[in-house]
This record gives sequence, structure tokens and C-alpha cells, in this order.
Amino acid sequence: MNDCFYHLCSMIYGNITEVHLAYFRQVVSMAYVLTDEENLIRCASDHTEDLHHRPAVVLQPASADEVSSILRYCNEHRIPVTARGAGTGLSGGALPVAGGVVLDMKRFNRILHIDKRNFQVTTEPGVITQELQETLKAEGLFYPPDPASKGSCFIGGNVAENSGGPRAVKYGVVKDYVLNLEMVLASGEVIWTGANVLKNATGYNLTQLVVGSEGTLGIVTKIVLRLIPAVKHDLLLLVPFRSAVQACEAVNAVFLAGYTPSALEFMERDALEWSMKYVQSAGVSLPDDIQAHLLIEVDGNNMDELYRDAEAIAGIVQQYDIDEVLFADSHEQKQMLWTLRRKVGEAVKSNSIYKEEDTVVPRAELPELLTIIKALGNEYGFHSVCYGHAGDGNLHVNIVKAGMSDDDWHNKLPQGIRRLFTEVVRLGGTISGEHGIGLVQRPYMDIAFSEVQLQLMRQIKQVFDLNGILNPGKIF
Repeated sequence: MNDCFYHLCSMIYGNITEVHLAYFRQVVSMAYVLTDEENLIRCASDHTEDLHHRPAVVLQPASADEVSSILRYCNEHRIPVTARGAGTGLSGGALPVAGGVVLDMKRFNRILHIDKRNFQVTTEPGVITQELQETLKAEGLFYPPDPASKGSCFIGGNVAENSGGPRAVKYGVVKDYVLNLEMVLASGEVIWTGANVLKNATGYNLTQLVVGSEGTLGIVTKIVLRLIPAVKHDLLLLVPFRSAVQACEAVNAVFLAGYTPSALEFMERDALEWSMKYVQSAGVSLPDDIQAHLLIEVDGNNMDELYRDAEAIAGIVQQYDIDEVLFADSHEQKQMLWTLRRKVGEAVKSNSIYKEEDTVVPRAELPELLTIIKALGNEYGFHSVCYGHAGDGNLHVNIVKAGMSDDDWHNKLPQGIRRLFTEVVRLGGTISGEHGIGLVQRPYMDIAFSEVQLQLMRQIKQVFDLNGILNPGKIF
């Protein structure tokens, strides 16, 4: 973030004074107006690289009325407001780059109503995603989106970023399950964006506009999700490939043969090796000639059908240069493999300073995308560790600093990333599949969109947030 941006913020936004703090204490009480060093540092960063942007104050409201009072006051006094969930984001979307107020949504932590008759749940945004899923599973209900951080991330943050996860390949992403949202506008008005119905052709779809908007249009205080019946069984296969490109080729072969796995994940050798070290597990054999793995899950309610599908998929991948396929049919073995997959991001971060690019292309273009990534690494001198939701064409490209000089890291690498995104768009893809734009992808939006498209988005932002107080410095 350059000095010009901070200078502009100082001209546009007001500084927080003791008078402002006194008002906030009236709204949420003194206990939930936090200015101590520990909380300011906590809310200065998320899981995005090594970025730090401190707020002036952290507020912890617990109702839509409290959020309304805060936003109305901040809008009047031109105080920037950034909503924050669990802080697991990977695009800097919850970082208060303009200072001001962080709205910490942790007190919005209740599942309000499970409607089994209509397969719906109404929840507050501060509920941990996995806790929501497990509560629903106990009722025979299933909410599929499962980001890697599901054990700690908030459902509200998932809505803000339109999160996905491994099972998106069969079941879709967050937007496919959100029916309705209670949202507080920058003016303090409280609205519902839609209706609690499966079909809705009534006016513009405000609900889907808000999903993925990263807190730039309003603050979500209630979420209504559609659900499906819980699935009883699943089987998991780990397929080792001697060629990473062939692993990418095999992805589309599975679908062309008529199979839709519930998850189909790609892990380059370094990704799996680093994850095993990180979790201190040697549960997977990793011969020297293996360059990548596919983790393939099938699920359903009939075990005989699942075994047939798993065997058929194993037969499809046999046409490639692979080692022995591992069938993980015990609960413990499945948990071990999924832990390795979900911990890759943390493992990479623990190894080196890194940048993570969230590329997505049409599934059949994955082999070419991987080839391009490695060629650009050779050209620009960076090492990449690739993994992700191959079934969706969504490849996470972790670029590690390793031996790169500071000058190359800060000046040469962005040129390589721009080249990468240009190639992604050429292949029919775009620059973020599930992590959002936030702060770190913002400089590349011109690759994915024309100026006309960007201007339309800016105008939508202005309609919702005339004074630009909501999560400023993000997306545009």
C-alpha cells in the first residue's frame, strides 16, 4: 500500500477521538470497545502473507441494532469500518488499511433456527463453519461448502468471500446455498436482501450481489442457508503420479468418463511433503519419482455403488504413469489424508515468506496452466508449490521467497504474477476462485475486467456506500 493511499485516507476519513469512543461505549458498553495493544495487533493481520494494518479501535457488537448505531455514526463522521470474522482470509479482505473501526463479529455466534421441514438454517455470521456443519449433521442435514479453515473460519467470512472448498466440485460454493441475508447498510438502515425460498425472480438479486462483496456493501448480521439431506457414506482414494502435468490431465478424464467425485484435489510433491513435516505425519509413502497426487472422494448412500465408482475411477487413472493407488476406507486413514490436504497452506507459510495466488481456469486447461506456472517460475526466478481444487479448475499457486533477493521479490515478482494472471484469463479463467480480491489481488483487476465493467462495480459500491466508509481500499 503506497504513501499516496494513506495521504488520501487522512483527507477523506476522520480521526477517532475520545468523543467517538465515548459514543461507542454507549452503544456496546465499555467491555466491547477495545483499544488495548493485544486486540489492535490481533485485528491488524489475517492469514494473508505478512501484512499488518492496525485499526484505531475494535468494536464487538452483538445485535443488528448495535451495528446500525455504529454505522450510522461512522457514516456521519466519515470513519472507516472494516468487518472482521475469524481472521483466516487469504486476500487481506479484513485488514483495516484505512485505520478506523474494526467490527469484530465474534459475538454474533448463535445458530438461530434449524428448519428441518424446509431444509433451512438461520445463523449469525460469527458461527464457526465446522460447528454449524456438525450441528446440522446431527439433525440429518448437510451444508456442503468446506473451506480448508472450516475448523476456525466464520460462516460470515465465508459469505463475504464466497468461499468454496474441496466439495464444491459436486455441491457448489457458498453462493449456491445463501437464500437471504439480514444486512446493515452504511446509512444504518437494516434490510433483508431476498426471501427464504428456493426460487426467486423478484427484482434484482441483492442476495447474490452481497455474497462475495467482502464487506464493501454492508454488514451481514443474519444468514439463511438452504440445506440438503446428509450423505451417509464416502470413499477416498490417493493416486500418486510420476508427472504433475499428467495428474492434471487425469482430472478431466474422470469427468469425461461420466463420474462426478465429491472432491478431487491436486497436490504437488512439495505440498504433500511439507504438509507431512508440518503435521509430523509419515502416513503416506512418497517415493523419489512421485511428483504429484490426486485425492479423490466419492460419496452417496449406497456403498455398493460407491465401490463400483471408486474402482472405475482407479481404472481411469491407470492409463497414466502412476504408482499404487491407496484406498483409504477407514475413518482414521481418511482423516489423516484430509488433514494433510487441509494443512498445506499453513505448511507452506511455515517454510518461507510466500504469496498465494488463487487461479481458476476451465478444468480441461489445468495441464496448460501448470506448465505456464513452472515456465514463469524459471523466467522470473521463483519457486512455486501448487495444490488445490482440481475438480473445479481452481489451483492455488504458492510462490515462496526462498532464495529470491528482496529487490526481485518486491519488484520483479509482481511482473511475473501479472503475466500469470494474463495467461489465466487467456485460458478462459479469472484471478480468484474462492479467496476474493481484497487487498492483494486489487492491482490485477484490470486484467480480468474492462474499465467499463470496473466502473459499473464502483457505481454499485457508491449506491450502497456513498461516503466510502465500508472496508475502503479493497477490490478497487
